[in-house]
Amino acid sequence: MVTPSIDWEQQANQERLEGNYTKAIALYERAIETQPEQMSLYWHLGIVFLLQGQEEEAHTTWLMGMAEGSEEQIDLWTSELVQLLEIEAIRLEAQKNESAVWLIRQHIWEITPSNIHNVLNLMQLAIAAETLSDEELQNWEIIELLQTQAAGSINSDLLLQVLQKLLNFAPLHPSSIAFANACLPHLDRISGFRDVLLETAMTLAYSHKQPDHAISLAKLALKGNPQYPAEILGNLAGFYDYAHNYSLAIETAKQCYESMEALPDKVFATYLLIKTYMGRGGYWNEAVTALDQQEQLLLELLQQPPSVLDPVRARRLLTSTFFYPYLRDDPEKNRQIQNPIAELCQSYLQRDSPERVDKYYQHSQQRRVEAGAKEKRLKIGYISHCLRSHSVGWLARWLFQHHDRDKFDIYGYFINYQPLGDSLQDWYVSQMTRAYQVGSNSIEITDQIARDEIDILIELDSLTLDSTFTIMALKPAPIQVSWLGWDAVGLPAIDYYIADPYVLPEQAQNYYQEKIWRLPQTYIAVDGFEVGVPTLRRGRLEIPTDAVVYFSGQTAYKRHPHTVRLQMKILKAVPNSYFLIKTRADEEAVKNFFTQLADEEGVESDRLRFLPTDSSEEIHRANLGIADVVLDTYPYNGATTTLETLWMGVPLVTQVGKQFSARNSYTMMINAGVTEGIAWTDQEYVEWGIRLGSDRQLREEISWRLLRSRQSAPLWNAKQFTLEMENAYEQMWQKYVDGTP
Repeated sequence: MVTPSIDWEQQANQERLEGNYTKAIALYERAIETQPEQMSLYWHLGIVFLLQGQEEEAHTTWLMGMAEGSEEQIDLWTSELVQLLEIEAIRLEAQKNESAVWLIRQHIWEITPSNIHNVLNLMQLAIAAETLSDEELQNWEIIELLQTQAAGSINSDLLLQVLQKLLNFAPLHPSSIAFANACLPHLDRISGFRDVLLETAMTLAYSHKQPDHAISLAKLALKGNPQYPAEILGNLAGFYDYAHNYSLAIETAKQCYESMEALPDKVFATYLLIKTYMGRGGYWNEAVTALDQQEQLLLELLQQPPSVLDPVRARRLLTSTFFYPYLRDDPEKNRQIQNPIAELCQSYLQRDSPERVDKYYQHSQQRRVEAGAKEKRLKIGYISHCLRSHSVGWLARWLFQHHDRDKFDIYGYFINYQPLGDSLQDWYVSQMTRAYQVGSNSIEITDQIARDEIDILIELDSLTLDSTFTIMALKPAPIQVSWLGWDAVGLPAIDYYIADPYVLPEQAQNYYQEKIWRLPQTYIAVDGFEVGVPTLRRGRLEIPTDAVVYFSGQTAYKRHPHTVRLQMKILKAVPNSYFLIKTRADEEAVKNFFTQLADEEGVESDRLRFLPTDSSEEIHRANLGIADVVLDTYPYNGATTTLETLWMGVPLVTQVGKQFSARNSYTMMINAGVTEGIAWTDQEYVEWGIRLGSDRQLREEISWRLLRSRQSAPLWNAKQFTLEMENAYEQMWQKYVDGTP
């Protein structure tokens, strides 16, 4: 026979589970009247009072249950109460009742403040609510708890999860770094710990522009994973380079290379060495030596490729070919390496997700059939991490400004998006039919592109971001295109590379993997640039008012010593001339680099002026007005800097080569209506530099024509350019529907 008290308890439990707290309270009280010795009734009644918001009644009920117990009994009952509170918290958490969970866990903390798992759950709740504060962390004493807990006593999955959320929530806060350090003894053997730290470090360095914080996390990752030093050292070298700590960048890159054993890893480590040498400036010979070494490694790899390569190492393998066009103008030789490496990389990435690749392909084929039966608005997807205050961002914006929204739906995939108050990034978001502000998870982004049924996907990053070409390698869209970024990647999954009649020679198709799609006049056009107030004055730089001022404002990557020698020959031949040099590299190394070459060419070093970077793009453009002639770099020309120079009406001397990066300024000058300054040999480069420096009237004529060209030249007609891009998209789609190559 079932006693009435058991009936009441069961009924009370049922009412509590259904949220009928008033009825549950009455039933629990009735049950206690009949069985006052059953402690769980007091614990449950207190919990219901708590959920009703009657905290004082809850405490009174629990204390009443423990009133006459011994010390040992009270300890046991307290443990039982905490266990029931934990069970209730988990139940309510499953119901997404965060406020109730928070209330219960706060009371667990008040009862047992040393319960570290409860504190970790409290941290998760506060982070989710975006209310976590320093005061709470201090009250909970979480750092002290972590420091006093024995290794292996904490749920590592929960701890890692909280760490990741905390670093995402407040990556720059000192408490976050302190928490990460306190996690080290508990997570040091877990690879996920390294991954979380490195992922946050990369976000800090490249999105928040806080390389010093990134260095701290990378060092912590190195402490925690001594068995995996190469991956961490590689990232650490990049952070040092970004922080302009070039000596440590080079030293760390060397350590990374020495720790690598597998051939693909050695290829990547050599890339890091090249990057740090070139980033510092003045280490050109070392960079060339490292490139020769890397080329041999790549050729060896192509002869005996690994049967399997994980996605991370595959992506790094392709990125490793980044610096070839900076060091030599030999596109056919470069692409004989880059194209098969890209194909190999794609094969590894696709083998890692075969079902996904097959699903995308089948879906594309189905859409081809459907598209042939009816007209449709094309869905154009743009993917990049540069749709912000960045060279690509400044140039691409006019295409989005003039896109025909009646004919096209525009989707934007903002990789590594960070809400940093960037007005240009905000503008791009506003221009999209649909904008996705995503991280760097290639699989998630690829799946989203496929779900959106993008018809033509255009990438603007090329080899500057591995997440982008990983997405392109899986081919989530029927037609995939490269435009505007560094150069074509060489992936078979990318169908077209957009160029024009000038930026690539006719024979380029012989060595490009992608089909070159040439627009009629220019592959890029802008309607102009915003210009600020200049901050440079000749008097402040101790340059006479009647002097001839040459200018170069490129990155250290583009400072080829052979071209710098040609620039010194120009300077030597033009009396009363000065050379302004602006770069972001190691200031001392750059000065030594230029000064040594000037001395070897017989040019006085006091005719060189080294400038810091400007505080904004607008001021940078305004300061171009101090120059009489801009001397371009080779074999990697300016791109954005060339457009800005021409827009400001400043004559430019450029040398034309064979590769895309050696013909950028050429196509821009042609499309601005100016040929004076275009050189095809070293001798012509020097001759044009001398002539433009010596002939003031010619400079003024060129400047006048450049300023007039703003009204009529193709380079400054972004609306017409957009029409040509849209026509290209429509033709690409029709070819796809018709099944024609």
